[in-house]
Amino acid sequence: MKTGVPLLPLLFVIGVLLTGRPVFADEPTPALDPKDRLIVQTVLRMKSFDLESSEKAKAAVLRYLRSQPGTDQYFELIERFKPVEISDELAAYCLLHAQETAGVRGAELLFDMGFGQVLADAVNHHDVQTATAAVDLIGHAGGKKTTELISPLLTNETAPLAVRTAAVAALGRRKDGQQAILKLVTAGKLTKDLQFAAANVLLSSTDATIKATAQQHLQLPATADTQPLPPVSELVKRRGDVAAGALVFRKLNLCATCHKVNGEGKELGPDLSEIGSKLSREAMYVSILDPSAAISHNYESYAAETDEGVVIVGLLVSDTDESLTLKTQDGIVKQLDKATIEEYQKLKISMMPQDLQKVLTVQELVDLTEYLLTLRKPDGK
Repeated sequence: MKTGVPLLPLLFVIGVLLTGRPVFADEPTPALDPKDRLIVQTVLRMKSFDLESSEKAKAAVLRYLRSQPGTDQYFELIERFKPVEISDELAAYCLLHAQETAGVRGAELLFDMGFGQVLADAVNHHDVQTATAAVDLIGHAGGKKTTELISPLLTNETAPLAVRTAAVAALGRRKDGQQAILKLVTAGKLTKDLQFAAANVLLSSTDATIKATAQQHLQLPATADTQPLPPVSELVKRRGDVAAGALVFRKLNLCATCHKVNGEGKELGPDLSEIGSKLSREAMYVSILDPSAAISHNYESYAAETDEGVVIVGLLVSDTDESLTLKTQDGIVKQLDKATIEEYQKLKISMMPQDLQKVLTVQELVDLTEYLLTLRKPDGK
């Protein structure tokens, strides 16, 4: 066998970058000591209290912070006293909650404390979800440093597509970020796989000059009825028909060919039974229209070529010393003897069709998204 790829990473783990100590999402939180609560309440009432003046009070505050992550008082204490000792745990908390207000609030405090570099380092993390979370957080909390920290990702073709796409979205929230993207577009230096994301950002810019210039170089693809696809920023304002969307989901086995919903369909891609609890309306559109930019963990596709010239593309089921097992797009599981494999590699694109909008009208796309957003956990959250 000529070339190979490493085994898929284990379950998602966020490493605290400065300490190297892994923090799992389900790591138990230490119990709160009532004495620590009393001390915290006391120091908060003291307007000019210097935390460094009392080792006992400082120890109590740190223990309190580690037992109450994400609470209002947690952020109040960090904002007031800026304890360096908590910066690593705060960074880990932010990365685990990057899609939540609390995660962004924590990131703002990291930058305010002078520890924004922790998130800047995380954009190069080997775990794609960690790197993407870091980019999102910088986009929300990095302020004037955002473009400086994120724009290098746009031309770093070794970075995962999901991370680079997240960088486009993050930069798109700022005028100087949009200008940085536009500069690459007009110079012909923006890679093709980022042009859909760039078009969404630039063609919906509130700056008339940026938008007009972008229109000379970028366009969103046409839909089934030959109408141009509106930017995602426009699509999220629309509301669809849930029943019609359910029919679109099953239309020509469009989605049900690869996805299950409540036990129906094929289990090639992720089960979508609770997808509405996981993605925002904007993220749902992106996952449909630009699937390679948001490939789910454990759903990356691989290609293997045998010594007979047969190329098999599918999801990686297992990789051992003796064999490679892939699940093809039609749901067939193929086990290949590694002695017969000439080469295999992880692909940068998703197995999900890249031009799904070509078989949907704009209204069908809106209806489909509306339906998917109703697929939630039993508690409705």
